Amino acid sequence: MKVEYCVVGMVGTNCYFAVNEETKECLVIDPGDYASALIRKLDEQNYTPIAILLTHGHFDHIMGVEELKQKYEIPVYIHEEDAQMLERPELNCGSMIGTRVSLKADHLLRDGEEQTLAGLTFRVLHTPGHTPGGACFYFPEAEVVFSGDTLFCESIGRTDLPGGSMSQLVRSVREKVFQLPDLTIVYPGHGEPTKISTEKQCNPFL
Repeated sequence: MKVEYCVVGMVGTNCYFAVNEETKECLVIDPGDYASALIRKLDEQNYTPIAILLTHGHFDHIMGVEELKQKYEIPVYIHEEDAQMLERPELNCGSMIGTRVSLKADHLLRDGEEQTLAGLTFRVLHTPGHTPGGACFYFPEAEVVFSGDTLFCESIGRTDLPGGSMSQLVRSVREKVFQLPDLTIVYPGHGEPTKISTEKQCNPFL
Protein backbone atom coordinates (compact mmCIF):
# COMPACT_ATOMS: atom_id res chain seq x y z
CA MET A 1 0.00 0.00 0.00
CA LYS A 2 1.15 3.48 -0.87
CA VAL A 3 -0.15 6.60 0.90
CA GLU A 4 -0.50 9.95 -0.84
CA TYR A 5 -2.20 13.06 0.42
CA CYS A 6 -3.43 16.53 -0.50
CA VAL A 7 -4.04 19.40 1.90
CA VAL A 8 -7.49 20.81 1.20
CA GLY A 9 -9.94 23.42 2.47
CA MET A 10 -9.80 26.50 4.63
CA VAL A 11 -8.36 24.75 7.68
CA GLY A 12 -5.79 22.57 5.94
CA THR A 13 -7.37 19.14 6.12
CA ASN A 14 -5.34 16.15 4.97
CA CYS A 15 -7.14 14.08 2.35
CA TYR A 16 -5.42 10.73 1.88
CA PHE A 17 -5.31 8.20 -0.93
CA ALA A 18 -4.59 4.67 0.31
CA VAL A 19 -3.43 3.05 -2.91
CA ASN A 20 -3.13 -0.61 -3.85
CA GLU A 21 0.08 -0.41 -5.86
CA GLU A 22 -0.69 -3.58 -7.81
CA THR A 23 -4.15 -2.62 -9.05
CA LYS A 24 -4.07 1.21 -8.79
CA GLU A 25 -7.35 1.00 -6.88
CA CYS A 26 -7.55 3.32 -3.90
CA LEU A 27 -9.54 4.47 -0.92
CA VAL A 28 -10.15 8.21 -0.49
CA ILE A 29 -10.00 9.22 3.17
CA ASP A 30 -11.56 12.52 4.31
CA PRO A 31 -12.02 14.49 1.07
CA GLY A 32 -12.56 17.78 2.89
CA ASP A 33 -12.82 20.15 -0.09
CA TYR A 34 -11.37 21.00 -3.52
CA ALA A 35 -13.03 17.99 -5.11
CA SER A 36 -12.01 19.08 -8.61
CA ALA A 37 -8.33 19.11 -7.59
CA LEU A 38 -8.67 15.67 -5.99
CA ILE A 39 -10.34 14.31 -9.12
CA ARG A 40 -7.57 15.75 -11.27
CA LYS A 41 -4.89 14.10 -9.13
CA LEU A 42 -6.71 10.76 -9.15
CA ASP A 43 -7.08 10.84 -12.92
CA GLU A 44 -3.48 11.97 -13.51
CA GLN A 45 -2.21 9.04 -11.45
CA ASN A 46 -4.67 6.60 -13.09
CA TYR A 47 -6.05 5.67 -9.69
CA THR A 48 -9.48 4.04 -9.46
CA PRO A 49 -11.33 5.09 -6.30
CA ILE A 50 -13.30 2.27 -4.71
CA ALA A 51 -14.74 3.97 -1.61
CA ILE A 52 -14.68 7.07 0.57
CA LEU A 53 -13.77 6.59 4.25
CA LEU A 54 -14.64 9.34 6.73
CA THR A 55 -12.92 9.52 10.09
CA HIS A 56 -15.74 11.75 11.35
CA GLY A 57 -18.51 14.03 10.18
CA HIS A 58 -17.17 17.60 10.51
CA PHE A 59 -17.57 19.86 7.47
CA ASP A 60 -13.84 20.23 6.86
CA HIS A 61 -13.55 16.48 6.25
CA ILE A 62 -16.62 15.99 4.05
CA MET A 63 -17.10 18.94 1.69
CA GLY A 64 -15.63 17.11 -1.30
CA VAL A 65 -17.59 13.90 -0.75
CA GLU A 66 -20.64 14.48 -2.93
CA GLU A 67 -18.72 15.41 -6.07
CA LEU A 68 -16.35 12.45 -5.74
CA LYS A 69 -19.21 10.09 -5.00
CA GLN A 70 -21.11 11.17 -8.10
CA LYS A 71 -18.04 11.22 -10.35
CA TYR A 72 -16.87 7.71 -9.49
CA GLU A 73 -20.14 6.16 -8.23
CA ILE A 74 -18.52 4.96 -5.02
CA PRO A 75 -19.92 4.36 -1.51
CA VAL A 76 -19.29 6.41 1.63
CA TYR A 77 -18.33 4.80 4.97
CA ILE A 78 -18.52 6.41 8.43
CA HIS A 79 -18.91 5.17 12.00
CA GLU A 80 -22.57 4.72 12.91
CA GLU A 81 -22.47 7.28 15.72
CA ASP A 82 -21.52 10.10 13.32
CA ALA A 83 -24.26 9.33 10.79
CA GLN A 84 -26.46 12.14 12.10
CA MET A 85 -23.55 14.57 12.16
CA LEU A 86 -22.97 13.88 8.49
CA GLU A 87 -26.57 14.78 7.71
CA ARG A 88 -27.08 17.81 9.96
CA PRO A 89 -25.21 21.11 9.30
CA GLU A 90 -25.72 22.32 12.86
CA LEU A 91 -23.82 19.24 14.07
CA ASN A 92 -21.14 19.03 11.36
CA CYS A 93 -20.44 22.75 11.94
CA GLY A 94 -20.93 23.71 8.30
CA SER A 95 -23.26 26.41 9.58
CA MET A 96 -20.27 28.01 11.34
CA ILE A 97 -18.86 28.99 7.94
CA GLY A 98 -22.18 29.81 6.34
CA THR A 99 -22.57 26.62 4.33
CA ARG A 100 -24.96 23.69 4.63
CA VAL A 101 -23.35 20.31 4.14
CA SER A 102 -25.70 17.35 4.37
CA LEU A 103 -24.77 13.83 3.25
CA LYS A 104 -25.92 10.28 3.74
CA ALA A 105 -23.47 7.44 4.27
CA ASP A 106 -23.89 4.20 2.37
CA HIS A 107 -22.29 2.03 5.05
CA LEU A 108 -22.19 2.53 8.83
CA LEU A 109 -19.16 1.12 10.59
CA ARG A 110 -18.79 -0.38 14.06
CA ASP A 111 -15.88 -0.60 16.45
CA GLY A 112 -13.53 -3.50 15.79
CA GLU A 113 -14.95 -4.56 12.44
CA GLU A 114 -12.64 -5.35 9.56
CA GLN A 115 -13.21 -4.38 5.96
CA THR A 116 -11.31 -5.25 2.80
CA LEU A 117 -11.72 -2.66 0.06
CA ALA A 118 -9.50 -2.15 -2.99
CA GLY A 119 -7.66 -5.27 -1.82
CA LEU A 120 -6.61 -3.46 1.39
CA THR A 121 -7.71 -4.67 4.82
CA PHE A 122 -8.30 -2.26 7.68
CA ARG A 123 -9.77 -2.35 11.17
CA VAL A 124 -12.15 0.27 12.54
CA LEU A 125 -11.16 1.80 15.89
CA HIS A 126 -14.02 3.78 17.42
CA THR A 127 -12.31 6.73 19.12
CA PRO A 128 -14.97 9.12 20.45
CA GLY A 129 -14.03 12.42 22.02
CA HIS A 130 -13.57 14.80 19.11
CA THR A 131 -16.97 13.63 17.85
CA PRO A 132 -19.23 10.84 19.15
CA GLY A 133 -18.47 8.66 16.12
CA GLY A 134 -14.86 9.57 15.53
CA ALA A 135 -12.90 6.62 14.16
CA CYS A 136 -9.39 5.66 13.15
CA PHE A 137 -8.62 3.25 10.33
CA TYR A 138 -5.75 0.85 11.03
CA PHE A 139 -4.10 -1.04 8.15
CA PRO A 140 -2.02 -3.74 9.87
CA GLU A 141 -0.16 -5.01 6.80
CA ALA A 142 1.04 -1.51 5.96
CA GLU A 143 1.53 -0.57 9.64
CA VAL A 144 -0.31 2.72 9.28
CA VAL A 145 -3.31 4.31 10.97
CA PHE A 146 -5.40 7.22 9.69
CA SER A 147 -6.31 9.03 12.90
CA GLY A 148 -8.54 11.86 11.69
CA ASP A 149 -8.84 14.48 14.43
CA THR A 150 -8.33 11.99 17.25
CA LEU A 151 -4.52 12.19 17.37
CA PHE A 152 -2.12 14.71 15.85
CA CYS A 153 1.64 15.08 15.99
CA GLU A 154 2.18 16.09 19.63
CA SER A 155 -1.46 17.10 20.02
CA ILE A 156 -5.05 15.82 20.00
CA GLY A 157 -8.32 17.03 18.51
CA ARG A 158 -10.41 19.85 19.96
CA THR A 159 -13.32 18.89 22.17
CA ASP A 160 -15.35 22.13 22.36
CA LEU A 161 -17.65 21.33 19.42
CA PRO A 162 -20.99 19.43 19.63
CA GLY A 163 -20.50 15.96 21.10
CA GLY A 164 -16.91 16.59 22.15
CA SER A 165 -15.39 15.28 25.39
CA MET A 166 -11.78 15.68 26.53
CA SER A 167 -11.93 12.74 28.94
CA GLN A 168 -13.38 10.50 26.23
CA LEU A 169 -10.76 11.59 23.71
CA VAL A 170 -7.82 10.95 26.03
CA ARG A 171 -9.27 7.55 26.92
CA SER A 172 -9.78 6.72 23.23
CA VAL A 173 -6.15 7.46 22.43
CA ARG A 174 -4.75 5.60 25.43
CA GLU A 175 -7.01 2.56 25.20
CA LYS A 176 -7.27 2.20 21.42
CA VAL A 177 -4.66 4.08 19.41
CA PHE A 178 -1.76 3.58 21.82
CA GLN A 179 -2.40 -0.18 21.76
CA LEU A 180 -1.13 -0.29 18.17
CA PRO A 181 2.51 -1.29 17.54
CA ASP A 182 5.00 1.45 18.38
CA LEU A 183 6.32 1.69 14.81
CA THR A 184 2.86 2.34 13.35
CA ILE A 185 2.84 5.50 11.25
CA VAL A 186 0.05 7.91 12.18
CA TYR A 187 -1.52 9.94 9.38
CA PRO A 188 -3.60 12.65 11.09
CA GLY A 189 -6.42 14.81 9.83
CA HIS A 190 -4.25 17.94 10.05
CA GLY A 191 -0.50 18.48 10.18
CA GLU A 192 2.44 16.16 9.73
CA PRO A 193 2.62 12.36 10.12
CA THR A 194 4.04 10.91 13.31
CA LYS A 195 4.51 7.51 14.98
CA ILE A 196 2.84 5.81 17.91
CA SER A 197 6.17 5.61 19.75
CA THR A 198 6.77 9.34 19.29
CA GLU A 199 3.36 10.27 20.65
CA LYS A 200 3.73 8.00 23.66
CA GLN A 201 6.95 9.84 24.54
CA CYS A 202 6.24 13.42 23.45
CA ASN A 203 2.53 14.18 23.33
CA PRO A 204 1.89 16.69 26.17
CA PHE A 205 -1.83 15.87 26.31
CA LEU A 206 -1.21 12.20 27.04
